[in-house]
Amino acid sequence: MIEYRDVTKRFGPFNALSGVSFTGCAGSVHAVTGENGAGKSTLMKLLAGVHAPSAGEIYMDGVPLHFDGADKARAAGIATVFQELTLLENLTIAENLFLGREPRQYGMISGSMMRRQARVILDDIGIDLDVDRLCGGLTVGEQHLVEVAKSAVMKSQVVIYDEPTAALDATGVEKLMALIARQKAEGKLIFYISHRMDEIFQICDMITVLKDGEHMRTCATAELTRETLVSLMVGRELGALYPERPALHSDASAMLRVDELWLQGSSAPVSFALRRGEIAGLAGLEGQGQRDLIRTIAGFEAPVSGVVHRAGPGGSEVALPHSIAGVVRAGVGFVPEDRKSEGLYLTLSIERNIALGNLRSKPLWSIAHRDRTGVMNLMKAMNVAARSADQPVGALSGGNQQKVMIGRWINSGVDILLIEEPTRGVDVGAKAEIYRLLRKFAADGGAVLITSSEMTEHLGICDRILVVREGAIVAELDGATAKEEQVARYALMGNTEAKKSA
Repeated sequence: MIEYRDVTKRFGPFNALSGVSFTGCAGSVHAVTGENGAGKSTLMKLLAGVHAPSAGEIYMDGVPLHFDGADKARAAGIATVFQELTLLENLTIAENLFLGREPRQYGMISGSMMRRQARVILDDIGIDLDVDRLCGGLTVGEQHLVEVAKSAVMKSQVVIYDEPTAALDATGVEKLMALIARQKAEGKLIFYISHRMDEIFQICDMITVLKDGEHMRTCATAELTRETLVSLMVGRELGALYPERPALHSDASAMLRVDELWLQGSSAPVSFALRRGEIAGLAGLEGQGQRDLIRTIAGFEAPVSGVVHRAGPGGSEVALPHSIAGVVRAGVGFVPEDRKSEGLYLTLSIERNIALGNLRSKPLWSIAHRDRTGVMNLMKAMNVAARSADQPVGALSGGNQQKVMIGRWINSGVDILLIEEPTRGVDVGAKAEIYRLLRKFAADGGAVLITSSEMTEHLGICDRILVVREGAIVAELDGATAKEEQVARYALMGNTEAKKSA
């Protein structure tokens, strides 16, 4: 059992946590929720030994905890899977799993024993990876699975998961859920930090809600609905999350036209138009080609055949080149799923990150003459929570980082946005802000194409939903009237079979 008693944490004059008290019980999964900046990660880092409380006490089975580092917390049986990757890229999977806990034989580290034990651990969890692979060569999702596996190596009583599914595909999520169920059955206390409500209501027994560093409520999951949980977190109902969806004119001009685009491994060519003022979504099961399609349009790779046009001057159309730089110069912005490694320069300021979008139309030397007032006005309009435009973007929350990514393209003057996972790893309050930004961008004459693994996101924000299966579009649905079951049916069965079963 873990008990927080009147715990406060200060960073200088700032109170990250103020008098938080609640209890987590062994053999349960305990969700910790709240907006970004609510204090969730700080609360868990106190337990993990990363920080020490400024006031109050944390007890484990009635004994007060006083750690002077994360190593002491791990030795006490507290394992943590942080959102940020901690793997050493130049070491193998086996070496990372047992780093600091290497098995020894005759007083020496035994590589063969370490590899053998690593294979047992991965097989037990259902992770099919070669333990001799260097972690630097793994995908982000595979690295996160290895981080999860590290928690299974430790003889822990408490396991902390901080946004563990943010980078996992459906198969990875399934494996994690099975591991958590087993850890719970073993009598462990699982603290689960997540913005994904479906996961919270699926696996969590208890929920603790934080808001602005204060403890709002701790109760059984069964006592809350999604609506009441959102209200506790952000002070407004779930229905206020999505902006009003305006009626689109049927004769709205096409901003982007995809003509007979064949992708490697697809079952049919793809053709569709993205209209002015519209937000359209590429929906479907994980790994069915949505990501390949949007990245092909963005210029990451050339299709087998086919062409993508965008609207040009005077009603003309211009073929988009098969290069990222060429697509950007043509007025198409791209927001990648992994904003930290593919989208942002974390050590640079907010201002400089936003200004990078101007490189599409301005020479490098002109960036020195940025319009600071314009950037500040943009930050204000987007509700970016930051001390100033000079703050490093890496110090921002995930939601504010995503706003900066979108703001880069708004500031650059593009009129088409391609966005992968617009709100992945973003809290409910920031989601509402991002949806507002996208809707305003479309209303101002732009067009938006998204991919998202969250079906509710497609239904809430998209004017049209294009269902992708095996690299082909098998259905086109009206976002205002589409149902989750309908989308799922097409995603699972394809067009013909879905119509038969309807």
